[in-house]
Amino acid sequence: MQQNSVLVRDLVLIGGGHTHALVARMWGMKPIEGVRLTVINPHPTAPYSGMLPGYIAGHYPRAALEIDLVKLARFAGARRVLGHAEAVDPEAGLVRLADGREIAWDVAAIDVGIHAQMLEIEGFADHGCGAKPLDVYAARWEDFRARAIAGEVAGEVAVIGGGIAGIELALAMAHALRTGGVAARVSLIEAGADIAAANPGARRTLARAMEKLGVEVVVNARPTRITAEAVHLADGRVVASRFTVGAAGARAHEWLTRTPLPLTNDGYVRVGADLRVEGQAALFAAGDCAHMTHAPRPKAGVFAVRAAPVLYKNLAAAVTGAPMRRFHPQKHYLKLISLGDKSAIVEKWGRAASGPALWRWKDRIDRKFMDKFHALPAMPAPPMAPHVARALEAEGLDASRPLCGGCGSKVAPLTLSAALAELAQTRRADVLSVPGDDAAVLAGADGPRQVLTTDHLRAFTNDHALLARITAVHALGALWAMGATPQAAPLSATLPRMSEALQARSMAETL
Repeated sequence: MQQNSVLVRDLVLIGGGHTHALVARMWGMKPIEGVRLTVINPHPTAPYSGMLPGYIAGHYPRAALEIDLVKLARFAGARRVLGHAEAVDPEAGLVRLADGREIAWDVAAIDVGIHAQMLEIEGFADHGCGAKPLDVYAARWEDFRARAIAGEVAGEVAVIGGGIAGIELALAMAHALRTGGVAARVSLIEAGADIAAANPGARRTLARAMEKLGVEVVVNARPTRITAEAVHLADGRVVASRFTVGAAGARAHEWLTRTPLPLTNDGYVRVGADLRVEGQAALFAAGDCAHMTHAPRPKAGVFAVRAAPVLYKNLAAAVTGAPMRRFHPQKHYLKLISLGDKSAIVEKWGRAASGPALWRWKDRIDRKFMDKFHALPAMPAPPMAPHVARALEAEGLDASRPLCGGCGSKVAPLTLSAALAELAQTRRADVLSVPGDDAAVLAGADGPRQVLTTDHLRAFTNDHALLARITAVHALGALWAMGATPQAAPLSATLPRMSEALQARSMAETL
C-alpha cells in the first residue's frame, strides 16, 4: 500500500454509493501519497440500482448486482469499516457510527443514498418494505418469492407509487411470480389520476406492459393503513397484498436532520458546484443524498456516476491544495426502463421506443458498469526477486497463499519446539503449566493461581476497532480453555508510519 510513505491525512468516504464506489476504484489506480482512505458502509457489499429490476424479475443472480466493497477497498488500499453512520460533526471532523465508534477525518464525503420507507402510513414499519435501501428490499423479495412459489403465501403484491420506479418494480415482480408458476396478483397504487410518465407514447407502452402481466393500476388512491394481508385506502377500498413495497418518491435519511449540515426542506445535503457541502471546506456530498444547488436534478443514478470523476479530483485537491473543479450535470439523460420480461423502453427528448433489442442494450450498459468492479484493473506490482522465490519453493512454501491472521502470526510448532530445545531446561516449583497447555499457570504465594497468556495478530483488516476485538477474543480463548477468569490485559500495538495526529486517531479506535 504505502509502506514507504508517512500517512499524514485521513480521507473518509461515508457510504458505499455509486459515486464513492467509483472514487475508490479511481483511488486504487491513482492514490494520493500520505493519505489514509477509509470507506464506511453498513454492509460489505453495495447493490447497483440499474440491475435491480432485472434481479427482481429473475434475469440476474444476486451476485451480478453486488459491488464487493471489501475487494474494492483492498484494491484501493483503503480501510473498510462496517457500520451505520448516524451523525457527522464537521467542526470536530468526526463521523459517529450506530455502535458508538467515532472515525476522525481531515477530508470526508457523504454518499449514503436515500430510502423509501413510508413510515407515515400506519403499519408500514411492520408490514411494508421500501424499495430503498436496495439490499433490504432485494433480500425480503427473495424470501417472499420463494415462499410464494412453495405455496406458503398468496402471490399478492402491492406497490405504492405509480412513478417509473414503482412501475418497473411492479412489472418485474409480476414477471418473476408468473415464471415461478404463481397465480400473481400485483397492484400498482397511484395517488394521481394516471401513472407518471412524461411522454404519452411511453405511458401507453407501460400501460400495455402492465396489462399483459396482469398488473392492476389503482388510481386516485391514498393508503392510510397497511396490514399483513392488505393495503387500506382513504376512500374505503382495500387492496389485497402479502408483500407491500413503498416506491412513492425518495426520502432523505432521518439522521441527517440531526446534524448541523445545511439541508433542503426535504432533508438533502446542500452542495455547490464543486460538490462541497455549503459552508464547508473539507466536507463533500454526492449521489442521491445530495442536492446540487447550482443545478438541481432528479434522483437518478446517471448523475451519481457522472459526478465521480469530479469528486475524486476535488477530494485530492482538498488534500493537496490544488484548485477545485466544477460539476456540470447534463440537462437531458437517457431513461431505459425494464418491462418485466427481457424487453425495455427508452425515453429521451420527448421520444420513446421499446422492444427486446433495447433490453439487450440496457443489459450491455449495466454489465459494462459492473465489470468495472468485478474485474478490477491489474495494477503493476514489484515482482518477487528470483532468489526469494527459489528459497520459498525449497521450503515448500507458496508466497501467494494467504495466512491466517492468528496462526499466520506465529512460528510453526515444530520450528518453535526446535528453537526451545536449544535452551537450557529450568523448572520452578511455582510454574505449574506444562508444554502443550493453552496458557501458563503460576502458583500464587498465598492466593489463587494466576493464568497468563500472550497473543500477537498481524493486521488482516484495517478496521482497528474490529481487529482489537478479534485479538482480545483470540487471547481470551486461551484463558477460557484453562477455566480461568480474565483479570487484566496488557496491550501492544504496532502502527504503520504516520503522523502523530493519525497515531492518536488509530489508538482511539483501537482502545
